[in-house]
Amino acid sequence: MGGARDVGWVAAGLVLAAGACYCFYKLTRGRRRGGRRLRLRPSRSAEDLTSGSYDDSLNAEQVQKLLYLLESTEDPVIIERALVTLGNNAAFSANQIVIRELGGIPVVGSKINNPNQSIKEKALNALNNLSVNVENQIKIKVYVSQVCEDVISGPLNSAVQLAGLRLLTNMTVTNDHQDMLSSYITDLFHVLVTGNGSTKVQVLKLLLNLSENPAMTDRLLDAQVDPSFLSLLDGHVPKEILLRVLTLLQNITNCLNEERSLATQPTFPAGSLFSLLNGKECAQKMKGLVHHHDADVKEKVTMIPKF
Repeated sequence: MGGARDVGWVAAGLVLAAGACYCFYKLTRGRRRGGRRLRLRPSRSAEDLTSGSYDDSLNAEQVQKLLYLLESTEDPVIIERALVTLGNNAAFSANQIVIRELGGIPVVGSKINNPNQSIKEKALNALNNLSVNVENQIKIKVYVSQVCEDVISGPLNSAVQLAGLRLLTNMTVTNDHQDMLSSYITDLFHVLVTGNGSTKVQVLKLLLNLSENPAMTDRLLDAQVDPSFLSLLDGHVPKEILLRVLTLLQNITNCLNEERSLATQPTFPAGSLFSLLNGKECAQKMKGLVHHHDADVKEKVTMIPKF
């Protein structure tokens, strides 16, 4: 009997030892995977998520925390950081959907009214990333008119102006919302001729989107454009600007020539882009570009049909 009892105690001890070994194995396995130490990620507060060191993709709960923070705080530093975090995460397609479904677009959009220029810029950047999603554009389009006003009336060549132009460019990749910019085309040409190189490039990207849509051709040609626009056809103009200007003219003339066979050509007022492009100065500049030193420029000039 005593021997049997001893055997039982030994067996129980082995079971306990095995259990302890298994628990230790589970713990060490949880800490190591592929030879790397893993840490359990604690639940982050909304403030933690706005730290510059946080660059992980957000989950739905974290997005909701940030949106609540944006609605509840008046601290400009926290607002700006929250917008940067949301904007960075909105660069990923899955997050664009999550932010929309949680009602985030109006929350972000409301910040473009903020008098703080840095906050306004960060809000525009976030909307820009969100606008890559076509369904998001339906909600973002309510801000298009205000963004146009800010681009036109805001400080020239500012970060806010460039952020607004980038958003408008994304919103006009398709034809769906282009008509909302119709009344601002003349002003956009003014920004084009007065802005610096970066501003010129961004305005041209936007105008190129419009020029590819035949429905916008008459509105572009009807715009009142300062004669200084023709200086963009000078041979010394940077190639990235010159080629875009030539492509703009090519798109417009192609669309116009297509429409001529369908309807009577409309009349355009003096001072319009149409009258400017049909003037002698424009013709002379185009002839000069035929002898441009860059092969791409020369080729592009030959591709532009006559008005």
